[in-house]
Amino acid sequence: MLERKHHLKNKAKSKGKKRKNKGKRALIVAAVLLLLGTGGYIFRKELSVAAFDLFLSGQVEKKLEKSYAPVEEQEPQQVPVEEKFKPFSMLLLGVDQRDNEPARSDTMIYAVVRPEESRVLLVSIPRDTYTEIVGRGKEDKINHAYAFGGAKMAKDTVTGLLDHPVDYYAAINFHGLRDIVDALGGVELPITKDIVNKQKDHEKFTIKANKPLYSGQEALNYVRYREDSDFNRTGRHQVFLNAIVNRMMKLDQVSKIPDLMDMMGENFKTDMMPSYIIDLSKQVLLGESPTIKGFTIMGEGFRKNGVYYDSVDKDDLEFAKQMIDSWSNPDTKPEDLLTPESRDQQDSTATTKE
Repeated sequence: MLERKHHLKNKAKSKGKKRKNKGKRALIVAAVLLLLGTGGYIFRKELSVAAFDLFLSGQVEKKLEKSYAPVEEQEPQQVPVEEKFKPFSMLLLGVDQRDNEPARSDTMIYAVVRPEESRVLLVSIPRDTYTEIVGRGKEDKINHAYAFGGAKMAKDTVTGLLDHPVDYYAAINFHGLRDIVDALGGVELPITKDIVNKQKDHEKFTIKANKPLYSGQEALNYVRYREDSDFNRTGRHQVFLNAIVNRMMKLDQVSKIPDLMDMMGENFKTDMMPSYIIDLSKQVLLGESPTIKGFTIMGEGFRKNGVYYDSVDKDDLEFAKQMIDSWSNPDTKPEDLLTPESRDQQDSTATTKE
């Protein structure tokens, strides 16, 4: 009888503890909701990172392991803590592979990222640029490097063209981007005039102007459109990347990250280690909205053996190298960074002196 009373007493105590614990949890939830609803604006970034750390980072890192694809003979690059948020370079490859066609990189962008300042420089290289394909022993269109030798040959070839190393690459198949855009509820694109793909040997589509948001298929058509010029197309790729970043930076999109990683699946490959991507993501969430500067290396078209190529503009190439120097140097102050606008100012000053 005494044992039964003791058991009931302990049970009652246990229930009391559970009720207290539930009460504490409810109180914590209420406090968080209150913070988010009233003063949360001040701490929204810190709360977002805390939520990401607690609930999402493990899932995301696990999913990113499926996308981790180091180039041949490359050892995993563990980044020392003191080097973690220093400037680094990345080659962004937009791969548009259809049916049984070989995978060519329709988009090639050399990016310099300055994580501590949330600044990104995008140097676009038109796909028809005529240059040496490093490891192939011949000159050809630069976008053929990826078709011939994958990410390694693409990295080596861009390094040869720009005289600057490529720390990492990220290859994204455009098909994966379509699903990502739809999952984000669309993206804003500055389309002020209907875009119509109508040539007989091209896929037919029309993108209506002045829509508040564009779907994944419309965004895919936007980056694929090719009936004006390769240089304009390259510019659209930069605009699209900027639109994706702006959409992702919205606080209400953070919880969607694991699902977005799932959608990318085989459509995303990189040699940046998952743990480093997680650390960078948190740094971005804590920082200001990214400032993105874009520059396209122009060229002049010519034909060789009946094939169209672009001969790179030497002045553009030299200025691109100077910008990369400036952005890659961790000692360069933000206000001293060379930008495309810097060149406009130089040209303006030179004209005034003349």
